[in-house]
Amino acid sequence: MTGRETRLLGLDPGLRATGWGVIDVDGNRLTHVADGAVRPPTGGPLAARLAALHLALARVIDAYRPDEAAVEETFVNRNPASALRLGQARGVVLLAPAGAGLPVAEYPANLVKKSIVGAGHADKGQIAAMVRALLAIPGVSSPDAGDALAVAICHAHHRATGARIAASTTGARP
Repeated sequence: MTGRETRLLGLDPGLRATGWGVIDVDGNRLTHVADGAVRPPTGGPLAARLAALHLALARVIDAYRPDEAAVEETFVNRNPASALRLGQARGVVLLAPAGAGLPVAEYPANLVKKSIVGAGHADKGQIAAMVRALLAIPGVSSPDAGDALAVAICHAHHRATGARIAASTTGARP
């Protein structure tokens, strides 16, 4: 690794596809490291699908060694069965970095969108365009990965603001 300040892992939970994105943060500079999506098997027992999701995320964490993680909060689905399955996948997505000893932040989808695009109801195309612009990259591997990178960028912005606020109240430098 270079003289990076902090490596962040953003996660966009889903049972069909969980997006992940890794960025390095050095002051105000954000650098794209990697992105992808975990796609657990679509058939078979739910427990096996969740285990596959956990194993794949553990491999991402092991490969990229982030310092912190951020997870997008999910909205309530109209279908109770789908909402329950998504909640179980989200639990695995929270567990993987927490189990690896990483601090895990959570952000509502509207806050992620507002942090990236400036509007809480931005569409996926607007988010993808801003992620590419903010990270100076030509594209991402999938829409789910783009959403995960947006979560990581949102976390980078909010943790920097929190550090400045903490420094101003203690007199320390951020």
